[in-house]
Amino acid sequence: MSDTHAKSIIRLGLDDTDHVDHACTTEHFNRLLSRLGDSIDSFEIIERRLVRLWPFAPKRTRGNAALGAICELKISNLREVESICQQFIDDLHNEIKATYPETGERPSPCLITTTESFPESFYWKAVRGEVSLGSVLDRLPDSSKFYSIKENPIGIIGASAAIAWNPTENYTWELIAWRFEDKIRTVREVSIESIESMSEKFPTTFANRDPTTGRGLIMPRTNCPVLYGIRGESPEELQKAHEFLQLRKDVEESNSWAIHRTNQVSDDHVLGSITGIVSSFPVEVQGGHSSVVVWTGSNSLTLIAYAESGHVNTLLRRFLPGDIIEWVGLISPTNEIHLERLRVNSATPRIGKRPECCGKAMRSAGSGQGLRCRLCGEVAEKVWEIENVSFTTPHEGWVEPSPANRRHLAKPLQRGLPKPQNNQV
Repeated sequence: MSDTHAKSIIRLGLDDTDHVDHACTTEHFNRLLSRLGDSIDSFEIIERRLVRLWPFAPKRTRGNAALGAICELKISNLREVESICQQFIDDLHNEIKATYPETGERPSPCLITTTESFPESFYWKAVRGEVSLGSVLDRLPDSSKFYSIKENPIGIIGASAAIAWNPTENYTWELIAWRFEDKIRTVREVSIESIESMSEKFPTTFANRDPTTGRGLIMPRTNCPVLYGIRGESPEELQKAHEFLQLRKDVEESNSWAIHRTNQVSDDHVLGSITGIVSSFPVEVQGGHSSVVVWTGSNSLTLIAYAESGHVNTLLRRFLPGDIIEWVGLISPTNEIHLERLRVNSATPRIGKRPECCGKAMRSAGSGQGLRCRLCGEVAEKVWEIENVSFTTPHEGWVEPSPANRRHLAKPLQRGLPKPQNNQV
């Protein structure tokens, strides 16, 4: 085969194009891929990817997601890709200057193209902790090119992570549908009835609605161009679910859509579960958040359960010193553990109640006189009964926040129970 017809794989990554209240990286990336496909006959998208990164990243945006794609084209068209990518970034720069609000953090977008694979460490470091810009710039493969509106764009971290992600088994899919431009900043027309029907008809989709509140979860709560995002186990079923919604009169028509392989609900951001002994009484702070101190055998850690975490917060408040517990959580920049799942492995005995007689608790008979039943006069020693408490749940004692309050990366209990940290790779 001549060089004219020989083909090459090219990988693209994009991050940091959106504002807290304007635009979104998924739509910009779709715009770029459409431009490449319309301009280059040989250009073919093999797979799109949406990669969620470390939730505590200092300059993160709403979902802290970066976009990637694996594509194929003739080698002779590679130079044309460079020209289109540069024009895309130039147009994006003008769009940011003209339409983005002056308030808030301005984006620092970066687009990367490469014909090589990136080290997987780019992904793992970006999904589990803070990454310096210099550490990425120094390790970019020679074949890679990056396009940006700044000399040192922060978006290079997410863009390189999206390229480096190498999913094997731990992945899901998301179909993203975008709105027509004249609909943006209006109320999204997607009825809760349509979401419920879709969930029943397509059972491999998940996180469509929050059963505790009845609220739909597929629509963003911001003014971005996304109409909805349907998550699921099968790309084929996602497409059918989207087509089902688009045939309904109570669902807004979408402008375009695309399916992405994602690391959502993968737990890639954590190392597994940890076991420890509760060493303090729970402390409640303003807002309903609660914390407790635990000892792991080598470290003393503070666990935090936010009010929004629901059952996790409720369970933490019941702890007593001596309880042996197990948790999955994310280490914050201040070294506190933000809990995502929690259970009690072994509870210390609790003081229960006074002994009963005649169906009611016995009462004190006075100073130094023990207890007396007010109905029959029976007397007993003044003691409290001790009870062994069992913390049981449908998931072998584990609890988690409601769907609306889980991180994108957190693996729901229905997808499998947590594994101990020392069993993790």
